[in-house]
Amino acid sequence: MKLSQIIRAKNIDADDFLQHHMKVSKPIILKDFIQSDSPAFQKWNYEYFKEIAGETKVSVYGSEIESIDRVASKPVGETTFAEYLDLITTKITEHRLFLFNLLSLKPDLKNDIHYKDVTKGKILRWLPFMFFGGQGSITRNHIDIDMSHVFLSQFQGVKRIWLFPWEQSDLMYKLPYNFHSLANLQEPDYEKHPALKHLNGYEAVIHPGETLYIPSGWWHYIQYETEGYSVSVRALPSSALEKWRGFKNLVIIRHFDNAMRKIFKEKWFNYKVKIAEKRAKRAMRKLKV
Repeated sequence: MKLSQIIRAKNIDADDFLQHHMKVSKPIILKDFIQSDSPAFQKWNYEYFKEIAGETKVSVYGSEIESIDRVASKPVGETTFAEYLDLITTKITEHRLFLFNLLSLKPDLKNDIHYKDVTKGKILRWLPFMFFGGQGSITRNHIDIDMSHVFLSQFQGVKRIWLFPWEQSDLMYKLPYNFHSLANLQEPDYEKHPALKHLNGYEAVIHPGETLYIPSGWWHYIQYETEGYSVSVRALPSSALEKWRGFKNLVIIRHFDNAMRKIFKEKWFNYKVKIAEKRAKRAMRKLKV
């Protein structure tokens, strides 16, 4: 597996970004996508979050390695938001929050972020997502089901993200009818999953104030180097093919997979593993031609 570093840029022109990054699906780290005058940089911290939403009940999620047969893992417990923030600031933990969006719970917080929109109005400012995690937690290698472009901005802590283009899906043992891969990228077993040796991706380490642009359909494996949180906004897929893939994933694929999993249970998962391994072997053969 080969990983190249992603370039950083500041004051990039919108036309330059659209032509040389969004149009051709090339990731980049933007140093000023979130403008420096954003109130979030002065107001936001864990004590402030506990003050405005500390008593809110949240579901806590752990490692996703054990739930590789599921679209999403089950929560490992429930606590208050304040107790969760205390946990990640005092201990090394893989616990993270999933499907808890503080920006939806407290919509006024959206006004604390000022964007330098290099997409000429394509980003969905009204639909931001917030992510929290403890040091050592990971989000398994996946593609976003809606095939949107993603702008992931770090506000607290450090994240390490590995990115791979859609075209390498078979090499990373993508499970058919799912949106994540079978193989463990952090501790790759090259004997069991030899195709991983042929992966050619990117590595980004983002710090507070930096934004990683993840093109539509790109795989991303997120690792929390420290505890922290980030905010993402999306831009709808650009091409007709990407839009069709997003529609198909949302409306057809996920529901079909859920139905088959309920009917055939482990047999369905074993079938998908065989297909993923078969496709990986075929992808390796093509590379050797």
